[in-house]
Amino acid sequence: MMDADDKDDEIELFLEAVKGARPLKPSRLHHPPPTPKPIPRQFIRDERQALADSLSDHYIPAHELESGEELLYLRDGHSPDILSKLRRGHWVVQAAIDLHGMVSDEARLYVAEFLHHCKKRGIRCVRIIHGKGLSSHNREPVLKHKLRNWLMQKDEVIAYAQARQQDGGSGAVIVLLKA
Repeated sequence: MMDADDKDDEIELFLEAVKGARPLKPSRLHHPPPTPKPIPRQFIRDERQALADSLSDHYIPAHELESGEELLYLRDGHSPDILSKLRRGHWVVQAAIDLHGMVSDEARLYVAEFLHHCKKRGIRCVRIIHGKGLSSHNREPVLKHKLRNWLMQKDEVIAYAQARQQDGGSGAVIVLLKA
């Protein structure tokens, strides 16, 4: 243990050792915070519009598999077994959207964004509820027919079929997407 005299001797020794030294000047530089990157608002608007424009109401498919009012579609090059599995509920629905109350343009953008989101997240099977058209003009399902054409235009759509009764029946469609 050190007594007070030893401590005083050490302090004197230290002061003698550093008596010719000059203090350093502070070398701290002031770095302003980095400015945030600008938000590319026009780019975002352009991307959203391109996504909406990628689905046309005037698309006329070369072929489609429809029996009456039931929605059925299978992209060329895929096994017909896919359709029967889709109709039986073979795949678990991983995400769903509801288009009730939307006008055509709003629904088209919503569907395009939804499919884009599903593609990015690797979602394979989705349900899109389009409604039965009971509240629309002439009580006809406007979105149902438009949705059919929109889905055929999307390359990531392998097949779709009318939902089973417990999943929405004629008011919904189950869609199988590419992995």
